[in-house]
Amino acid sequence: MKDERLEKIASEHPFPLVFATISGAHLYGFPSPDSDFDLRGVHVLPLRDVVGLEVGRETVQVEEIRESLDLDLVTHDAKKFFGLMLKKNGYVLEQLFSPLIVQTSPEHEELKEVGKRCVTKHHAHHYFGFAKTEWKLFEKETPRRVKPLLYIFRILLTGINLMQTGEVEANLTVLNKKLRLSYLPELIQRKIGGTEKGILPDTNIGFYREEYERLVLELEKEYKRSNLPETSNAKADLNDLLIRLRLKQQ
Repeated sequence: MKDERLEKIASEHPFPLVFATISGAHLYGFPSPDSDFDLRGVHVLPLRDVVGLEVGRETVQVEEIRESLDLDLVTHDAKKFFGLMLKKNGYVLEQLFSPLIVQTSPEHEELKEVGKRCVTKHHAHHYFGFAKTEWKLFEKETPRRVKPLLYIFRILLTGINLMQTGEVEANLTVLNKKLRLSYLPELIQRKIGGTEKGILPDTNIGFYREEYERLVLELEKEYKRSNLPETSNAKADLNDLLIRLRLKQQ
């Protein structure tokens, strides 16, 4: 994602970055004019910070307004991030494969190739759990907002597509080209043209509950029929890459 302000922020990171990408509403395809920028990535701690009793900053997190941007930056050390890749964590894979790239490296490209072999059918459980949590929060809201509802549908469609294709896609408009849910374009436009806390008018909660439940069943169906592997075989390659990244910092 070409933005000199974001590039400057990434360049000022205290540790070398393997990559920095944009996540959140910008990645999902429905940012409001006042949406913050969710900058995510992987940094590499120097050897002196990982070989002793005291481990360095495995996670760097910054929430502030910089360069006129409302910024939410989170990066993990390579070891922590690689460990998350080996679990059924769809969120880190979405960061890795985000097309909104602020900073990259040859190791980022290598990591994406290895990351393809981290995808398993059990990543569906990440999307089951994530959607369930978000739906409970949405039901409790008064008044109800557009953003949480879009997040729920984005989560479920990403999971369904992953089970069908093995590809990580997080943009809701792209995802909906296959399922063609007629109500999504209007919701997306309402979010894009409104504010981050835009309210749903005359919320038909019964209809959206039925759609949520239907898509959960669709995800379950695709999980059961998926040809994706049960487990990842990428651990050895991730270990090799981590060692090379550490030695590079000497």
